[in-house]
Amino acid sequence: MVPGCSTQTPPLEGRSGFFPSQQAGRSAPSASPRSPFRHLGFLLAVALCCWLSACSVRRPIQVPERSVVDRGIASWYGPKFHGRLTASGEPFDQEALTAAHKTLPFGSLVEVVNLDNGRAVQVRINDRGPFVRGRVIDLSRAAAKEIGMIGPGLAKVELVLLEPPAGELYAVQAGAFRDEDRAEALRTQIAALTTAVEVSTRDGWHRVLVGPFASYDEARQMRRDLARRGVEAVVRRLPEEGEL
Repeated sequence: MVPGCSTQTPPLEGRSGFFPSQQAGRSAPSASPRSPFRHLGFLLAVALCCWLSACSVRRPIQVPERSVVDRGIASWYGPKFHGRLTASGEPFDQEALTAAHKTLPFGSLVEVVNLDNGRAVQVRINDRGPFVRGRVIDLSRAAAKEIGMIGPGLAKVELVLLEPPAGELYAVQAGAFRDEDRAEALRTQIAALTTAVEVSTRDGWHRVLVGPFASYDEARQMRRDLARRGVEAVVRRLPEEGEL
């Protein structure tokens, strides 16, 4: 053995200086017991978030219902009628976005959707027609061009009423007769459904009118009620000819 040297390995810093075999029987320092409430705060926060998510009511976005008033075939008219008076009394302009419809009140704003290609145009009703079976609207040349039906001439369309004329009254015309007795007979028939019916006589015509109604939708519902009873009627804006 070299003097001044030792074969004994000095204990490492922080250790007791005993080998593991020498530590047998010595009790290791006991660790602090884990509290069962250690993660309670975190769990409560998660549970609260889940509860709030489950209880929250997600309200769907309310989309205004589209007021579809007609579906059918659209046609168009142009140069032959340009400059002539329409049924509303204004000159027909083939380059304006206007249209003719058999029953919608003059001034109504209508969206016309071409069901063949999805294109749409907004038009103002200022004329009456078309008077061809199966057709629901006659568009000006400009309106027909907007939805791509100049070439074909006809198209399957859907009509959506966007805006009826404001501050107007409406009536349902159930018939127009030269014979006053026939008009009175129809009035009597309709009186079983509603008392708001009368015969209006003007220019030699006896018109059977039901109403007035404060909205176009009310008048249209009456027209449907009459149709179920076999009476074909049209909705008119008042006063068109001073009735009622």
